[in-house]
Amino acid sequence: MNPDTHQLIYIADDDCNLLSVEKTFLEGAGYLTRCFTTGDDLLAQFKKEPCDLIILDVMMPGTDGLSVCKELRTISEVPIIILTAKESEEDYIVGLALGGDDYLFKPFSPSMLVMRVRALLRRVEMTTQASLQTVGSYRACDLRLTEQDHSVYAKNTAVSLSLTEFALLRALMAAFPQAVSRTQLLHDVWGIDAQVETRVCDETIRRVRIKLQQAQSTSSIKAIWGFGYRLEAGDDA
Repeated sequence: MNPDTHQLIYIADDDCNLLSVEKTFLEGAGYLTRCFTTGDDLLAQFKKEPCDLIILDVMMPGTDGLSVCKELRTISEVPIIILTAKESEEDYIVGLALGGDDYLFKPFSPSMLVMRVRALLRRVEMTTQASLQTVGSYRACDLRLTEQDHSVYAKNTAVSLSLTEFALLRALMAAFPQAVSRTQLLHDVWGIDAQVETRVCDETIRRVRIKLQQAQSTSSIKAIWGFGYRLEAGDDA
């Protein structure tokens, strides 16, 4: 898919050399970019002019990237990619829990970053196209998912899901009662096969489980050892 040249990406990173590389590769791929050396500057600009995707470094002067991610999630569902150092591996878990959609460990290949950006924006486009149609409803266990208005209900209780969480639950509901492999989930949800670490899949599953429990859903997501996951109905689903 050729990127829409009007798609605007905000990048926040205090490493000016890396920022320049990211900008060069993304603009070479056809995207518009705007760069910031602090998360505070990015957040302030986003509130004035929203963009199509955000790339956030975790460690920056002022407000850290994780806090910026949390703040962004209170006002927008914009796709967010978290950048974190390998020695701060736990940051990716926190970032995903706060609403990040994907992550990369530094150092990373700029071409891999472009690939992740394309996959994430492709998913947004697919979700938007589905929302314009009158089809795209799924029922499984006590859950009802509708693509048109991006809604999920556990019986009569609304379940608030991020873009990534929604896509993952949709994949499980579409396959119900069959299990879905991690490889297939990575392909269907993240769009770049198994090049995404399985940890991002597992962490997203964990978040969806928590939200279903909070909605008092009787549905559960069972791990199938060595394979993937399956949506299962509770006794009174």
